[in-house]
Amino acid sequence: MMVISSGAVWSPDVKAAIGRHNPNMMLMDSLGSSEVLGMGASVTVGEAAANQPTRFMRDANTRVINDDGNDVAPGSGEIGRIHRGGPAPIGYYKDPEKSARTFVMIDGKRFVVPGDYATVEADGAITLIGRGSQVINTGGEKVFVEEVEAALKSFPGIEDALVFATPDPKWGQAVTAVVEAAEPVDHTAVQAHLRATLADFKTPKRIIQVARVPRGPNGKADYGAAQKLAASA
Repeated sequence: MMVISSGAVWSPDVKAAIGRHNPNMMLMDSLGSSEVLGMGASVTVGEAAANQPTRFMRDANTRVINDDGNDVAPGSGEIGRIHRGGPAPIGYYKDPEKSARTFVMIDGKRFVVPGDYATVEADGAITLIGRGSQVINTGGEKVFVEEVEAALKSFPGIEDALVFATPDPKWGQAVTAVVEAAEPVDHTAVQAHLRATLADFKTPKRIIQVARVPRGPNGKADYGAAQKLAASA
């Protein structure tokens, strides 16, 4: 009847495949983090709906606030960070500095700020951009890794992918990827595929094929292990 994903947003290809298998199954993306739950939810049914952008509906406890401390206006295209009110942890164990950055007071109300960036659509829904801690700054341009990872997984044969930064003498940071595929993939063809939908600076300069993309037991990406794989390659 329903499958819920709370560890990572499903790719459109995976949603479409499930829609073909069971056209009536409800697929729910639940937006949350280790620090707080209930930031938003997205439900799709069927193959056609699966190919639409993932938009999260929210309640009054979820706000998207820009760097000036103002709520992002719906339909403005502005990017802000997601803030979640309501029940929340006291803080991080023995880490008051990180707690002060993540658990903040706004207008007398306590919010959790896990670091997720998003825009607000005209109807108030949230479109997730990515996690701020993983943003790559390459040649002065910001790259949200989730967008590149989704594009990589749309290439035929690539089952999984992680994108991260590696040091680069020219660009400061270079967009780098590890990809999982059963058969060897043509890296030049992958880069051409990405450039059809992404800006050139977002295309990984290095693509390393691995037997298994590193993830924790709960499915969360292990970017540290991915960087070690890239360094050893």
